[in-house]
Amino acid sequence: MSDVTQRVLPRTAWYTAEVVETRRETPTAARIRLDVAGWPGNLPGQHLDVRLTAPDGYTATRSYSIASAGGESQVVLAVARVPDGEVSPFLIDELRKGDQLEVHGPLGAYFVWRAPVDGSAGRPVQLIAGGSGVVPLYAIAQAHVDAGDATPFRLLYSVRTPEDVFFAEELAAAAAGPAPFAADYIYTRRAPAGSDAPVGRITRERVAATTLAPEADPLVYVCGATAFVERVASWLVELGHDARAIRTERYGGT
Repeated sequence: MSDVTQRVLPRTAWYTAEVVETRRETPTAARIRLDVAGWPGNLPGQHLDVRLTAPDGYTATRSYSIASAGGESQVVLAVARVPDGEVSPFLIDELRKGDQLEVHGPLGAYFVWRAPVDGSAGRPVQLIAGGSGVVPLYAIAQAHVDAGDATPFRLLYSVRTPEDVFFAEELAAAAAGPAPFAADYIYTRRAPAGSDAPVGRITRERVAATTLAPEADPLVYVCGATAFVERVASWLVELGHDARAIRTERYGGT
């Protein structure tokens, strides 16, 4: 990984981004790769703003988590469709290779992760995602893998069906690789064929059974819809986790 993760926060500004690739990520989401001239790099867990301008001058700006990290000029987004949204339907359905966007970032200093400088194992990390809230957590997990980091990592991902999993291949590869990374899934609508895992909403009991114990003193990142984040964070505190070690990020309609 670039040493961008070891420096102060990268400089924030408006940039012109060119679409390098766009493809379907899930039935209702797209993965978008941008080349951003002058991009200073970003830390895993940061986000940016995308601004669209209509021919009549009307503008709409929305925030999106960045699914990549490091000092390269290319930035990856994963955008979920929001019914009746102003921006996400355009990004998913209309955006093409070679199109240009205005982006502002990188943004965020709280919901970020840095690998230990000396390569030793750092404080254990627990990631908990609901739906598309996995995007910044994927960036954190992938940065951990790319750094050859020895820190214990675990992901709990609540998602509707197997087809709705973001970065499915990458997460599977990370879990099968040499880095200390494990992934657990809760399917709320339908589990994979042959799975005996119970299907249903995330519960306090399932969080307790599939996350690092409070005694491990993990740093916890929770991202998803507001109700999901608030519910999970309260359960973690009830289970004995230090509230100061729980970092949360919520997403809204776009």
